[in-house]
Amino acid sequence: MKALRQDEARQMRVRIAELERNLMATTPQGRHRRFEAGNELRIAKFRLERLEECIAGIPEKCGA
Repeated sequence: MKALRQDEARQMRVRIAELERNLMATTPQGRHRRFEAGNELRIAKFRLERLEECIAGIPEKCGA
């Protein structure tokens, strides 16, 4: 279970990096697209924070 959540967190970090790059890029979509990316970025960072808290609460396997 912990490995599954860690993989989910890794994927979330990749998406956050992509959104940050999108915010920095000059695109023809302009302001509206940056606004959408900004909102998605805030939500992704919030979810990642909660996911990391969840991962921290999952105990390591005993006797491994």
